[in-house]
Amino acid sequence: MAASTPAPPQELGDIPVVLLVDQNSGQTLFERQADLRFVPASMTKVMSAYVAFEQMAAGKLRPEQTFTMGPETWAAWHDKGSSMNLRSGQTASLEILLHGLTTVSANDAAVVLAEGAGGSVPGWAALMNAEAKNLGMTNSHFATPNGWPDNGATFVSARDMVRLGDALITRHGDLYHRYFGQKQFTWNNVTQENHDPTVGVIPGADGIKTGHTNEAGFNFLGSAERGGRRLLMVVGGAKSEDQRTAASRALLEWGFAAWQSRTLFARGARVGEAKVQGGDARQVDLLAARPIAAVLPGAAGKVASLNIVYRGPLRAPLAKGAEVAELEIRVDGMPPSRVPLIAAQSVGKAGPLDRLCNGLMALIP
Repeated sequence: MAASTPAPPQELGDIPVVLLVDQNSGQTLFERQADLRFVPASMTKVMSAYVAFEQMAAGKLRPEQTFTMGPETWAAWHDKGSSMNLRSGQTASLEILLHGLTTVSANDAAVVLAEGAGGSVPGWAALMNAEAKNLGMTNSHFATPNGWPDNGATFVSARDMVRLGDALITRHGDLYHRYFGQKQFTWNNVTQENHDPTVGVIPGADGIKTGHTNEAGFNFLGSAERGGRRLLMVVGGAKSEDQRTAASRALLEWGFAAWQSRTLFARGARVGEAKVQGGDARQVDLLAARPIAAVLPGAAGKVASLNIVYRGPLRAPLAKGAEVAELEIRVDGMPPSRVPLIAAQSVGKAGPLDRLCNGLMALIP
């Protein structure tokens, strides 16, 4: 008999958009309108940070690289919402701009970064949308680097924001911990506090970003890790800061306390294999890209099945470490989830001798 799903916390109330996902299993523990498009407000800055992290990883941006607040940009942004109070003509490093962006939600920092690194706000937005497409964020579009109201041109879904948060942490873990989850930021002799409702309050909470405008309501993309288990959550459209705070804290605590996690594979463990076509090997081992677990709804829950899923056979060449397949996890009483699997080794294109050997092997029953 399948275990019943734990009742969600009452603090969620009537918040229109809610999502809680267990990262190591990919399982959705709770969702409410997770694919509904909504206005993210300053949660938009998470994508600006992600673009900067990607460019830093590619060697296109450096932490010590400096950017200048132009007079026209200052005139447009010096008194608009959250700010790190950059003065006209003032120069700041990428390191400083990112801290301003992530910790105090500085709108001016986001625009200076966009214009300096992207050539213009539209140029930076194009990079944001390109990364959103790469991540499969099908219900999201970005027109600003900071989430300032733009008549609905910028929108996201909770599922897309969890996808972005997951990529931020898994692809750029060191940068994530360097810039997110900081309690305060001092610039120009002014110290400002982070509005994150969970960091320093919920054990293991380390970010990610709040957002608020009159149009958007009170939003939060959050994450916490305990004992190697990470949760990602979204609250969208809360009516007040207090409601957002109570819901975010309760949701994370509920996610850790009301569900049991069962380890399936350690990071780097062999999970299975996949067939390869046109390569110098006929198959490739598949490894866990991260620790893989199944989350069970209570003591009576059980894993129903594990299945390797890929479009096969895979076509050579394959790069070692590339995500080439997924492990589908089915737990009684819950929708299936999938987590990525990576190639254990590179597979080159088949040469004449490889093709001959592969052909002969195919004839062997």
